[in-house]
Amino acid sequence: MTEDARFEDGRAAPLRLRALDTDDLAVIAALVQDAVFPAVQMKWDRKARRFALLLNRFRWENAARAAQRGGGYERVQAVLAIEDVMRVQTQGIDKSDTDLVFSLLSIAFQSGNDGAGRIELTLAGDGMIALEVEALEVILRDVTRPYNAPSGKAPSHPE
Repeated sequence: MTEDARFEDGRAAPLRLRALDTDDLAVIAALVQDAVFPAVQMKWDRKARRFALLLNRFRWENAARAAQRGGGYERVQAVLAIEDVMRVQTQGIDKSDTDLVFSLLSIAFQSGNDGAGRIELTLAGDGMIALEVEALEVILRDVTRPYNAPSGKAPSHPE
């Protein structure tokens, strides 16, 4: 073989990422932008100090290739877990509406003292989940094979 390997030659594998600083978190935030999840897929395990979401995330890492092919956009179910959570607050979320589906727009970290801080998950429609954490540790793990995005389109945001 006389040429270098290309990224396109590799096989898609499930993502398994961990963010321990804000640069790492920016990568995870980009990958989960426009993920959707029903209200019933949010769970805070107070004893384990873990907050988790089962997301249907858009596969941004495959979007450019899908666009070149004229479609075939994909989603995949993934777990977004936030560790060392001491407190959870929500805004604009009706927890009694179990049929409600949220769209995740962004994740941000506001640092506090000694590595502690606040992780904010901003949702479409003015919703927010704020997590007080002892340290920044966010895990993203794909748990299913990719499937065709039901809309057949990539998410877009008007400028």
